[in-house]
Amino acid sequence: MFKALILQAQHNLSDARMEFMIRDRLSWMRFLGFDLGAPTPDENTIRHFRNRLTETGTLKRVMKAFDWQLQKKGYIPISGQIVDASLVPAPKHRNTGSEKEAIKEGKAASEIWPDDPAKATQKDVDARWTLKIGGKVRYRPDGTPLPMIATPVVGYKSHISIDRRFGFIREAAVTSASAHDGR
Repeated sequence: MFKALILQAQHNLSDARMEFMIRDRLSWMRFLGFDLGAPTPDENTIRHFRNRLTETGTLKRVMKAFDWQLQKKGYIPISGQIVDASLVPAPKHRNTGSEKEAIKEGKAASEIWPDDPAKATQKDVDARWTLKIGGKVRYRPDGTPLPMIATPVVGYKSHISIDRRFGFIREAAVTSASAHDGR
């Protein structure tokens, strides 16, 4: 599962897209140690695994151990760092006003939907909305730039620090999409 998180971060994939890629690519299945036709993790399993690692602080410790093993093998990637905070979209949920308020208050899904545990497991209460401003700058015929268009996105930000020369991941963290990039 840790290898899956590394692949997911390197390719900037959402949990749903990661589930698809594991099932679609034989090379990924082989790398991750899954047999053809055997069960593979779904998007909820990937999300829960990453959340548990992050909540307990294990992700930081595992990343440090991974870095130590790379250095022990002679890979000392210290040739500059690239720091990126990429948006990773999450599925949009249609919630009522009271459900939205409960999510904003930080309540767990099991508290919001106590009578419907199946619904609670499918709802992602940690994803947040943000505005993505981007794309090409477009110009009017007279050469003045047009205003940039902001697109609302719900999901997470994958903060990653990568060695520029070797492409090794030095640190990784996941926050809600509303978190500031300069964390």
